[in-house]
Order: sequence, then structure tokens, then C-alpha cells
Amino acid sequence: MARKARQLSESGFYHIMFRGINHQNIFEEEEDFEYMLEILKDLKLELKFELQAYCFMSNHVHLLLKEVKIGDVSNILKRLLIKYVMKFNRKYQRSGALIGSRYKSKAVEIDEYFIPLIVYIHQNPMRAGIVKNLINYRYSSYREYIHGGNFVDVQLAFDLIGKENWIKVHEQLIEQNFEVEGRLKLTEEEIQRKIKKNIQNIEPQEIESMEKAERNLILNQLKSLGLSIREIERATGISRGIIAKS
Repeated sequence: MARKARQLSESGFYHIMFRGINHQNIFEEEEDFEYMLEILKDLKLELKFELQAYCFMSNHVHLLLKEVKIGDVSNILKRLLIKYVMKFNRKYQRSGALIGSRYKSKAVEIDEYFIPLIVYIHQNPMRAGIVKNLINYRYSSYREYIHGGNFVDVQLAFDLIGKENWIKVHEQLIEQNFEVEGRLKLTEEEIQRKIKKNIQNIEPQEIESMEKAERNLILNQLKSLGLSIREIERATGISRGIIAKS
């Protein structure tokens, strides 16, 4: 089966996620985390991409980066994973795949979901119950945002909302789910057809004028069908904020 084409980002930003095969650990000890970080730093220096956020968990990794030219993401991840997996397999005397399937990437634009995505990435250790305070987790970009450094590109986020607000939005667990699904983007026609088929042939544009309770019920049904907030917004004309809160 042919691989799905990667959705292209107009801004060049991508949310990348990869995990261990069958959810097994890809980091066994601190030295492994440090080696992954070392490779990423070397690649960033060589390929000149931007890195807005990262978080290494025991069995998966999140990255938010901006490629310089189309195709850089594939090259970055290929080199990162090949080098890391080769050393990991030698060190632990294993063979075969370490990463489940290929990495997943999702195009990201600079909109109202950009900062919440960074928060989501940083809060992985908190959601997993590893730490209560994000400053205590060593293997994410949160510390560099707080204390400074020269690896992570923090200025864009601070320019968008300011450092004080950036810190505040990290203090409460974020509700949005930014998991990377790795699926093809539906066309406008496919979205419209999916809504009509599953919501009793209601025209998507009619949903906005319904009573709030009925509207929210239908919006929840659309989300349960696997449609993203962005796709529902495009089809119905209803704002993302209303869809997210429904």
C-alpha cells in the first residue's frame, strides 16, 4: 500500500510524533535521552531548522519544528531515527524495528492553536503523572523557555503572547487533544458528504442557526465521526472556539 502524502504546512511548521513499536520504551536510561538530544542539536546546527518545542517521554517523542525548505522534515527525521536506533540496538543487543510504523506529522499554522499545542507538548509528563511541576522534567523544552538557552527558538511564542502569559497558560492542564493522527486531509466535498450521511441529511450550513443545545449535540456527533475542529469549521462556518467547547 502506498504511503499517505504528507499534508503541507503554509507556515512550514509541523507537529511530529513517533513512538516505540508496540508502545515499548525507546529510552531506557538518562544516557539515551541525552543521546537523542545530542543528535537533534547537531542536526539543527547543520540543517538550520527552527525548533519551537520538544518533549521526550519513555516510549514516545513530540517535536514542533519549522523546516527551511519543503522536504526537510523527512530528512531530519530519517537521520535522527537511523542514528539513534542503530546505537540503541547495539547498546541493548537487540535487532529490528524500534519505532512503531513511520513517524507521524501534522501541518501547523500560526493561529490560536499554536500556543496551546506548545503547552500540550510540554504537559505530557504532567498528564502521565511523572511530575507535578513542569520545571522538574528534564527532557522537554519548557526549562529553556523559563531559564533561557540557545537551542530552542522561544522568541516567536513570546512575541505572540508574552513570557508572563506563556507561563500562566502552562499552569492549568490543557483540554485540547493534539495527538497526531497521520491521516489524509479530507476534501471539502468529502466533509460535506460525511456530515449529510451521518446527521440525517442536514445541510452543514444549517447547524449554525440551530438552538444551542441541539447545535452542540450535532457538533459533538461530528467530532465523534473523526472530523477535526478545523474541518467542521470549514464545513459549517461555526468558529473553532464554539466547536471546541461544544
